[in-house]
Formats: sequence, structure tokens, C-alpha cells
Amino acid sequence: MMSNRHRARELVLKALYAFEQGGQTKDEIRLSIIDDSGLDVNAIKFADTLYDLTIDNLKKIDKQISNLATNWKLDRIAIVDKNIIRMAICEVEYMPDIPIKVAINEAIELAKRYSTLESASFVNGILDRVMHEKAGE
Repeated sequence: MMSNRHRARELVLKALYAFEQGGQTKDEIRLSIIDDSGLDVNAIKFADTLYDLTIDNLKKIDKQISNLATNWKLDRIAIVDKNIIRMAICEVEYMPDIPIKVAINEAIELAKRYSTLESASFVNGILDRVMHEKAGE
């Protein structure tokens, strides 16, 4: 059975995708995708926090992705993959209660489910660099 946090991450992925497409405000998207999801209070709180922190730190996170994804321009990375990586980096950098390995494993699972097998290894490669950067701090 899927954990509530895993389901919350799926919702955040959908919300980030909608945010990137434009047409709705951050709060309209949160309300329609996350807050009306039927998840328990803790899962919704986790999803809201992850969603807000990812969007609030988007420029810093994207800069980090650009630095890590050598030979890849940010706008050439598939939107789903980019948002999965953004979420995982957000968890690693701004949510210290989440173990790095958990954030990475969840991201790889999301990539396998919502993108391609190549995407899963691409996401893993980028996040592996994040993990090594963190270990070096």
C-alpha cells in the first residue's frame, strides 16, 4: 500500500506541473489539487509545506539543477523530471527532518511511475550528486 507521504508527493508533483503550465495562482492550484485530496491532515500539511518551499525557492533550486545537470539546459529537461528533481532537492535542502535517502528513493519511484526508465536513472544521477554535495558540507 502506498504511504500517505508518497501520495502527498504525487499531488505536489501534479501541483508543480500545473503551476509551471500557468493559468492558475499558486493558491488556486494548492486548493484544487492538494487541499481537496482527501489525504489525512498530516499528509496535507507535508504536501503544502513541500509545495510552498519548492516554489518559494525555485530560483535557487533551478540554479542548483543547472549546476548539477552538466550538458543539460534546464529548459531541455522534461517538465515531469525537472519537477521531481526540484521536489527532492527541496526536501534535501529545506526539510532537514526528511532523510536524504528517502527523498532520493521517493524521487526515483516517482520518475519510474510518471516518466521513463531513462528518467529514473537521470533523476538518480542528479540526486546522487546532491547527496555527495551534502556529504561534503
